[in-house]
Parts: sequence; structure tokens; C-alpha cells
Amino acid sequence: MFLPYQRRWIEDPSPLKLMEKSRQVGMSWATAYRLVSRLSRPGMRYDAWVSSRDAVQARLFLEDCLGFARGLDRVARRLGGKVLGRGSTRQTLVLANGRRVHCLSSNPDAQAGKRGTRVLDEFALHPEPERLYRIAYPGVTWGGGLELISTHRGSANFFHQLVKEAREDGNPKGFSLHRVTLQDAVQQGLLERLQPRLPEDDPRKHLAPDDYLDYVRTRCPDEESWLQEYCCVPAEDAAAFLSFSDLVACEVSGLLQPTAHDPATSAFAEPARSLYVGVDVGRVHDRTVIWALEPIGDLLVTRHVEVLSGETFSRQEQVLDALLRRPEFRRCCIDATGLGRQFAERAAERYGRYRVEGLQLSLPVQETLAYPLRSALEERRLRLPEDDAIRADLRAVRQEQTSAGHPRFVARRDSSGHSDRFWALALALHAAQQANRHSPEVHVIKRHP
Repeated sequence: MFLPYQRRWIEDPSPLKLMEKSRQVGMSWATAYRLVSRLSRPGMRYDAWVSSRDAVQARLFLEDCLGFARGLDRVARRLGGKVLGRGSTRQTLVLANGRRVHCLSSNPDAQAGKRGTRVLDEFALHPEPERLYRIAYPGVTWGGGLELISTHRGSANFFHQLVKEAREDGNPKGFSLHRVTLQDAVQQGLLERLQPRLPEDDPRKHLAPDDYLDYVRTRCPDEESWLQEYCCVPAEDAAAFLSFSDLVACEVSGLLQPTAHDPATSAFAEPARSLYVGVDVGRVHDRTVIWALEPIGDLLVTRHVEVLSGETFSRQEQVLDALLRRPEFRRCCIDATGLGRQFAERAAERYGRYRVEGLQLSLPVQETLAYPLRSALEERRLRLPEDDAIRADLRAVRQEQTSAGHPRFVARRDSSGHSDRFWALALALHAAQQANRHSPEVHVIKRHP
């Protein structure tokens, strides 16, 4: 039923366990089985508490627990016993011995005051992993275990610090460290388990192991994504202008809805009240990206991301017009460098020079745009879609120094683009932050009778 790397994790009795893993190798599923099979034994004193990166993921984990509990219950009843108890809810699974598996939010404070086993799934994706660990650990002081399971999210993330400490620095906390890459999982039988469940027309149905790995690798946004998501190699935060931890902390799943006509285009998931738009213009090698933000309190929430590749300028103008004609539109900043100059001028003629501003992305202007973007992420004032291509594009930007000592922002060109999304987002943020400073003058003329 379980593959070798899953069995090693399930059979490990250590009270502190740490798993660095590839995406989609069934570790959360295996952990759900381990949790139910141990917690349902007679004499267990404490409940278990499960937290994932958001409430949806935690409930999915609880559903896996329920599935295993039902299976174990059928076996137990044949032997005169039982596993499932009464009174389970969407947030709590009740076992026959009185113990419960509770589903918690990702808020670290939810861990306080609770004793018993902790499962912190996708630990590195939590907004505050270090604080989460700090509050969760005391809950296992008098019993139960602490299990951290995650894919990496940057070298500066607390999860990587724990892994590095356990592997290289003498393991002072005493974690039992496990590791499984996609290559490990495929070598130990994952592909053979996967392929019978795939439809005949799925291109992965009959791939050999090496071909399957190549299939996955070539479809990653970039090499950094492949190494981090599947090979347990954390992205190097020191090299990138934006850190993985900051990006992940600002991501929200389900923030945008894909439209039917173009999978690279996202539509409004809910109505907006005010929209500020940024446009990075591309034509031949690069893509044109249109990004819209809505201010909600102290936050700036992504409401629309449009990616256009190989489209004519007239088509690009049509797409932008559809957004700028919306009554919620307030202001737009457009990359007016090179090919974008005419694009920006024509938009300004249609919508007014207050509402549409063209910016030449010189080195000083790039600096003016890039640093506020990083600050907004560090201060958690942005909300971004949870999307691999967007994350890779934002991470692609590196800061270098010119011979004169001035900062310069560069990015490699790959299948995800050439930092097009980075500059579109930075321009949208600039449009929102500069809106009040560019308010048009209003003159009141009094008429005398």
C-alpha cells in the first residue's frame, strides 16, 4: 500500500520528525495514515492538532484521516472492535477511544493552550513558520510528537534552517530527518502507482521513469523551481531581489479565476471598487503583462493579471481598453521604454494624462519602482495569486551594481518571460501609491446672479 519512503516515515517512532520533500509524492497522505493508526490505539492520552498553510489544505488532510479511519474501522469491526467514534465535524475527527484529530488554522496563536501531537503540514508555506514552531512545540512537552512536513521555500526560510541544523550542525533539537526527492519517489515506485490511474490519452500514461522526470522538469517555470519544488534544493534567497519567504507570505490560493479563452489570463474573482493598473510592454521576445491592484484597507490585492504573448499592438490595446473602460479604473502606469512609448502615448490620449502615465524604465526609475515593491512584500501589504509562473518571474530579478556603483536590476529570459510580471506589478503599485500626488486640480467657479 505504501512506498518504501512512506513506510520509513510511518514506522519512525521519533517524537520530533522533519520531512523535506518533493511536491506530489504522497507524504501528507502517508502522514494522515500514521496519525490515525497511532491515535486510535487504546490508552492514548492526548489529541492531535493539524495545521496546514490554509484552512482548505488542513481540511483536505482531515479528509484523508477520515478515509483511513473508515478503512481501519471496517477491519476492526470484523475483529470485534472499532476505530471511528461519533460526533465528527468538518473541523474534528472523533475516534472510538475518545481521542480527536483537530483541524487548525495557519494562525500560530491557534496552537497556544493545546496539548498533544502536532502535524504542521507544508510548514515552510506558513506565513510565519518560526513563530508557528515557537508556539506549537511547548504543546508536546508532556506527550505526543511534533511532525514538520514541507517542500522548501527559500534558503532564508525557518524550515531550511531547521533542516540545515539537523543535517550539518549536530542536530541539537534531536529531529529525525527524512528526505524524498521526486527522483527518489519515482525510483521507489511512485510512477507505477500513478500511471494506472491516468486516462489513456494522458501523455504521462506510458512514459519511462527518466522520460517522466524530463516531462516534469521541462514544464517547470525555470530551473530554480524544478530544484526547489522537486529536488529538495531551496532557492538561494541571497541571489534574488525578492525572497521566497516574502512572496509565499503574500500569496493567496484561489485569488484569481482563469478565463476560458486563455489559460494565462485571470479574471476577477469578485467585484472591485478601485483599480490601479501596471503594464509592462513586450512584443517580439517578451510578453506584455497587465496587472491590476485594488486597495482594501491597508492592503493592495491583485484583481487581474493578463499575459499576452506574440499579440499585435492593436490586440494589446483592445485588452487594455477593456480594463481601463471599467468604472472602477483609477490610474495606470505603463512602461514607456522602447516599444512601449507609443503604446503609453496612445493610452494617455484616450484616457487622459493624469489617469495614464508612461515611465521610461531608466536605472533611477527602476530603483524607484523596485524598492517599494520589495517593501510592500516584506510588510505583507500585497496579496498575490498562488502561481508558479508568477513566483518564478518575480524571483527572476537580481540586483547588481554598475561600474559607477549604482544599482541595476537584471533578469534572465526563460519560458516564464523576462521579469515582465515583476515590472507590471511594480508599475501597478506605483500607480496606486502615487495616485494622491497626481490628483488633477479642481477649480470651482462661482456664478453670481
